[in-house]
Amino acid sequence: MDRSVRKVRINNEITAPVVRVVGVEGGQLGIMPISDALKSAYEHGLDLVEVAPQANPPVCRIIDFGKYQYEQHKREKQQRKQQQQTQLKEIRLKIVTDTHDLDFKARHAREFLLEGNKVKVTVLFRGREITHKEFGEQILQQFWQRLEDVAKFDQPIRAEGRTMTMILAPDKDKVRRYQKQLQHQQQSNDSTP
Repeated sequence: MDRSVRKVRINNEITAPVVRVVGVEGGQLGIMPISDALKSAYEHGLDLVEVAPQANPPVCRIIDFGKYQYEQHKREKQQRKQQQQTQLKEIRLKIVTDTHDLDFKARHAREFLLEGNKVKVTVLFRGREITHKEFGEQILQQFWQRLEDVAKFDQPIRAEGRTMTMILAPDKDKVRRYQKQLQHQQQSNDSTP
């Protein structure tokens, strides 16, 4: 049995002496002793499944247990699919990072943001570079200017010891606009011979 499906009591595993029964079509059959509920389920050729054990009296349904498990598994899988897993990707820069390298790293950061991940941009200071924090801030500002069409600040520029960091998160509205713009450019490029 799959671990993600919680343990559900069926048929003779139900311990409550009296249960509220929901019929095959979903209609209430009322509150009845467990023996009568089991008899009713067996007459239909189905199982008596305890769906709400915490209720007073517990709620049981007359259904096909295999089908019930399948529906539960499908529902949980759908919920897992809808949850978006965001990761924090890191990009490291130095205060001597050249424009081309900055563009290259910004392109990677853009890909991460378009995938829905957050990006932590870190400027490392070595040796005496720490005395020129304004250069680190300039690099981060230049990096931000390259990505401001798809990102927003999750955490503004902050100095921490020998590093200076900022965290960017994808801005859904900006990303949507950017993707529409890309799509429009692609269509115009395809139509032009």
